[in-house]
Amino acid sequence: MSVSVAAQQPGSSVKAMSAGEKKVILASSLGTVFEWYDFFLYGSLATIIGAQFFSAYPEATRNIFALLAFAAGFIVRPFGALVFGRLGDMIGRKHTFLITILIMGISTFCVGLLPSYATLSGYGIGWVAPVTLLVLRMLQGLALGGEYGGAAVYVAEHAPHGRRGFYTSFIQATATLGLLLSLIIILSTQGYVNNAYPGATVTQADGTTTAVTAFQVWGWRIPFLVSIVLLGISVWIRLQMSESPAFQKMKDEGTRSKAPLSEAFGQWRNAKWALLALFGLTAGQAVVWYTGQFYALFFLQSILKIDQFTANVMVAWSLIAVTGGFLFFGALSDRIGRKPVILGGCLLAALSYFPLFEQLTAHANPALHQAQSTVPVIVKTHPPECSFQFNPVGTAKFTRECDVAKALLARSAVSYRTESQPAGTPTVVNVSGKDFAVADPNFAKAVSAALTAAGYPSATANPTAIRAESPIDIFSRQKLTVIAILFVIAIFVTMAYGPIAAALVELFPTRIRYTSMSLPYHIGNGWFGGLLPATAFAMVAQTGDIYYGLWYPIVIALITVVIGLLFVPETKDRDILT
Repeated sequence: MSVSVAAQQPGSSVKAMSAGEKKVILASSLGTVFEWYDFFLYGSLATIIGAQFFSAYPEATRNIFALLAFAAGFIVRPFGALVFGRLGDMIGRKHTFLITILIMGISTFCVGLLPSYATLSGYGIGWVAPVTLLVLRMLQGLALGGEYGGAAVYVAEHAPHGRRGFYTSFIQATATLGLLLSLIIILSTQGYVNNAYPGATVTQADGTTTAVTAFQVWGWRIPFLVSIVLLGISVWIRLQMSESPAFQKMKDEGTRSKAPLSEAFGQWRNAKWALLALFGLTAGQAVVWYTGQFYALFFLQSILKIDQFTANVMVAWSLIAVTGGFLFFGALSDRIGRKPVILGGCLLAALSYFPLFEQLTAHANPALHQAQSTVPVIVKTHPPECSFQFNPVGTAKFTRECDVAKALLARSAVSYRTESQPAGTPTVVNVSGKDFAVADPNFAKAVSAALTAAGYPSATANPTAIRAESPIDIFSRQKLTVIAILFVIAIFVTMAYGPIAAALVELFPTRIRYTSMSLPYHIGNGWFGGLLPATAFAMVAQTGDIYYGLWYPIVIALITVVIGLLFVPETKDRDILT
């Protein structure tokens, strides 16, 4: 099955989507949905996985190791782009992204089967569990690094000229749908398993016992095991597909690249376009995407202290509402160009984040919003003693008095200012005129009590904070307002992300397209975007302003707007067969 090459030439009339084209989009999009589903499962269940595979360590340490394993998947994505991009330009699009989905699906299924640390410890090989888990996570990251480029190139090279933005926007919607699918399956499995089966009591590394639910004991494996069914469907569909017409034409003419990596990145005339794609398109798109879908969730949970279930429900509803935006803006880019839509999304996001997130605070946790503006909190310290608490993998330790004070206040979503003191002066936190010395062994408890007494809501008792009792418990003014704010934030995601695949595909020649577009995309999304939560938290802790972390995506997005406007060409009318 293939699409007529003539249908892709400039000047061709726009035709209705054929059955073959629909099948191409379904095969690519469905597989990518499942790939993102697999990848997001780990992020959603990181705490439970930490307890299963790093149980030899205290809770704080095991969570650090779980996050390290999760971060490994992001770190290796650009390397997956290089490995599979090279294969895609040498042996073909179809075979390469068939390999990536097999690796992703099988490694995810194996996570669901992997014995826990406690189980293998009975055989004296407990260390095998976490090591195997890390290997599987890296395989997932490598596969995802090759999957996106393959799917985007495959669809674009089948699409008629004048419809590439719309056709590839289905690929763009898959990341959101994958996240949504993972949340739905996790929440439904959790509800059923915990209601139908009793929990258990487990012994921690320090000898204490903790009651856990059936989902925490074994039910968490079900979402991973379900992926084998999704994998089977994807492989079955992809096996029926033929090679893309652009690659087949290049293969028939004998013009394939013999060294895609050196040709793409070793020659300045090609490498410069990869740099422009990174800084003029994908870096800004990535931070807008991660702000709208990950940082918004992080902000609700970690900053506004909304319970995990409610935060997931609110974000899930906003994603459901906004999914059609990817298709709309992809199609719009076919009419007015890729740059106006992508850069417009970045610019609108940069200009709107501060008021939108402030409104999110005001409606999701009104008591917290009130306290931040009425309760004066001051950190009195010698500023050079304060670290910039950037800790993307959770391994760094910040133990100086200033760091301890600021970390506590940042985790409590407290707005504060810093008052400079002479060197050698003990750090003190002042709450409503009363000082609390960090050196006091009861510092954390005393400050928390003082904050609550002054008006900051308790994390465990805050009746004004938003709360959903079920996935459909959204019909109140407060909840619908929060979902509406999240929807607006996510609209910017659809603008920046909807046309990005078409723009990247059109920017590079066929012979090195898979390799060239995959690397800037995954550096942008895996590193610029993946580091957003850690960077934003460090900025919040440094300044005492819960909104200050938004400067990270705002600055990156504005840099992309400037570079994109000045140096990235408009590509919507290019012939991608050359």
